[in-house]
Amino acid sequence: MAPTKVFVVYYSMYGHVAKMAQHIKKGVDSVAGCEGHLFQVPETLPEDVLQKMHAPPKPAEIPVITPAKLAEADGLLFGFPTRFGMMPAQMKAFFDATGSLWQSQALAGKPAGIFISTGTQGGGQETTALTAITQLTHHGMIFVPLGYGLGDRMFKMDEVRGGSSYGSGTFAGARGDRMPTELELDLAHYQGKMFAPVAQKLKPAA
Repeated sequence: MAPTKVFVVYYSMYGHVAKMAQHIKKGVDSVAGCEGHLFQVPETLPEDVLQKMHAPPKPAEIPVITPAKLAEADGLLFGFPTRFGMMPAQMKAFFDATGSLWQSQALAGKPAGIFISTGTQGGGQETTALTAITQLTHHGMIFVPLGYGLGDRMFKMDEVRGGSSYGSGTFAGARGDRMPTELELDLAHYQGKMFAPVAQKLKPAA
């Protein structure tokens, strides 16, 4: 039987979401019969603007995905930072380009999840996820939340932690100088690990 393919599709300006995506992929890969595949969405800002924003170069080894490619996945996990409590323009532009997939309902019935990065604790950890779900529902996708399956570590109050029951997450800090913590990366790994069997069960019979 062909492996279950989970696409981890993300936009990351400063590397926080990219780091989370790597650990989500590891979680997917830890499930027998499942494969995680990393993809970036196209950048919409010109290079000179990115340089002025001190954004590091995108990793050349991670392919840039086209909307049509999404139909090849058995499950999809989308990651992105927040902009004023919503997904950034780059990810929205990518979703806006999926009109032909919507018309054919090529993504209907596929499981999907979300992981995010915000600058601050009140920066949209939940609103970004909630507003992003509309993109999934119009495609007829099945939203798979993170829940609280990691147990006691999700209830810890002795350290700052990104993420919620909607999906794993991290805080980048107001200046973007805070990278994901061990607990946040463990949440990302868990999200990939719990999502993969769902994609496996919902995969159409060959």
